[in-house]
Amino acid sequence: MRIGIDLGGTKVEGIRLKDNGQIDKKIRVSTPIENYDTVITSICDLISDLQTPDRLSVGIGTPGTLDPQTNFMKNSDSLCINGSPFKKDIEDKLDYSIRVENDANCFTLSEAIYGAGKEFKCVFGVILGTGCGGGLVVSRNLVNGPNRISGEWGHNCMPTSVRDLIGSDRTCHCGRTNCIETVLSGRGFKQTFTELSGIQMEPEGITKQAELHDKDAKNCIDIYAKQLAGCLSTIVNTIDPDVIVLGGGLSNIKPIYEMIPNHLCGQVFNDTIQTKVVAASFGDASGARGAACLWPKS
Repeated sequence: MRIGIDLGGTKVEGIRLKDNGQIDKKIRVSTPIENYDTVITSICDLISDLQTPDRLSVGIGTPGTLDPQTNFMKNSDSLCINGSPFKKDIEDKLDYSIRVENDANCFTLSEAIYGAGKEFKCVFGVILGTGCGGGLVVSRNLVNGPNRISGEWGHNCMPTSVRDLIGSDRTCHCGRTNCIETVLSGRGFKQTFTELSGIQMEPEGITKQAELHDKDAKNCIDIYAKQLAGCLSTIVNTIDPDVIVLGGGLSNIKPIYEMIPNHLCGQVFNDTIQTKVVAASFGDASGARGAACLWPKS
């Protein structure tokens, strides 16, 4: 068995994972927002509650990543851990080694080993939520790269075909303009609907309005599917994965799975497209499961 921890913006989830992929124990607590020290203490307490006398290996999935030069955290939406020796501080407190990876990488690893990508060799995972991230797993091994940013597709500039579908340039939280995240994240989806209707609405509400045949909501989802397909075509042309697994809140918009294959045609550099685009098997449970998979089976 292995322990996996998923550090999110609102909750921290910990699991004890059996080698067959079944969860032996799960604990979920609210993410402490006071300061960095309370985050470290909360995570270590959660690990202690899941630990056994045999001392199981521990993996942690976080927003952001460890800088390969400094081993400090960077690019995290959980701002209090940025610039900190996150991994070292937890290891010092626990007095044993752990592994830490970006949460999108953990999501992809989980789906590649146990979930929607388990029958495929090359799996690209996509998170469509508050942000837009990704990960790459080949033959059940995480591909990270020397800069530890493999899969950070959400901060590529959106293709020209996608930019033509938006009303104006969009500024990303990273400081650049027209990142893919500015159209495919929840914030981007909401902005597209506002541009179409003049109304501000949360993604869940837009989806429900589309189900009720609201013209603007249905148009928003159609545009989103075109945007997503245009951005995914760059992944297919570059990596040519067997399957792309979608996770995060916006992956629950069911009509997009019928629309994407048609919208990919003409954008992928091939007459036929064999890459599958599918929904994740485990939803928001993938993070902790994938974090446990950062270690080999015991």
